[in-house]
Amino acid sequence: MPTEQDQTDEEFMRLAIAEGRKGLGVTLPNPPVGAVITDGREILGKGWHQKAGEAHAEVNAIRDAVERHGAEAIRGKTLYVSLEPCSTEGRTPPCVKAVFDAGLARVVIGCRDPNPAHAGAGITELNLAGVEVKSSVCEDEAKRLVRFFAKHITTGRPYVIAKTAMTLDGRTTLPAEHGQWISSPQSREDVQRLRRQIDAILVGGETLRVDNPKLTLRGEYADGREQPLRVVLTAEKNLPEDHHLFTDEFSDRTEVFYGASLSKTLDKLGGRGITSVLLESGGRLFSHGIANGLIDEAVFYIAPIIGGGEKRVMPGDGAMANLEDMFITRVGPDLRVSGLITKFD
Repeated sequence: MPTEQDQTDEEFMRLAIAEGRKGLGVTLPNPPVGAVITDGREILGKGWHQKAGEAHAEVNAIRDAVERHGAEAIRGKTLYVSLEPCSTEGRTPPCVKAVFDAGLARVVIGCRDPNPAHAGAGITELNLAGVEVKSSVCEDEAKRLVRFFAKHITTGRPYVIAKTAMTLDGRTTLPAEHGQWISSPQSREDVQRLRRQIDAILVGGETLRVDNPKLTLRGEYADGREQPLRVVLTAEKNLPEDHHLFTDEFSDRTEVFYGASLSKTLDKLGGRGITSVLLESGGRLFSHGIANGLIDEAVFYIAPIIGGGEKRVMPGDGAMANLEDMFITRVGPDLRVSGLITKFD
């Protein structure tokens, strides 16, 4: 049975995780992290990691609290942080030192650092310094926040999300006379939110030729971050040079991989520090990714339409997978179904 303190810890941790979500898409190659400082009743300070090379979430929360209440007001108080504080010096000093210097008495952690070289080190240093530590609070939510970083730091490859829009009968195109959009304007705006979290967007050569996509962040979703890298994977070199990816103002953010497999392409992107990829391609590449265990997560926008065009989500090559930890939400008239891709038993 959870105690009152357990419930309080979960409440404040969810606020720290919400702070961390502000960093999705802007902290490359670092993970997004959020932190809050409390006296057990109210928030004294909060912060999130805003950019690699700049202050981490813990430091920003301490600065915010000191600015609002003074340094003495936070001594002996509690820090909630979505990810284990770092214990080594990189581009910034270790956050455990900032905790010591601020005089915080208790640290509540969402999840441990997924980096095998650092996991648990921050907790050990805090304990040795006499700071009370409680970990694994709202752990699943905290791990979800850093899932891109965790995949990259443990495998060298980016986390891959496959996104597609389809009709109720599994078609990814409409008859020509009905235009190109299957999903609603609300779903297309939701895709902008998804793209904002991602380091790179990948399409196949056929998708580029037929759809002439822009693959950009627009409006408020482009504020405060660089456009995602736009990656084209193709076996043929006859790509249309007049398409948006090669002629718009972000053409320097377009890269073409000729003749490379999806697996090799992901290796190369991971080697350059890309932690997340959004696959926005047709059925063949999606099916290939499923069959070869290259896709971590899928997002389907299902429109209330029966009788679409010729192309299907899966072209029928026998690739199968389970969708686990599903989230199903209504987006305008569409259903948004998302979940983790796991091997089909």
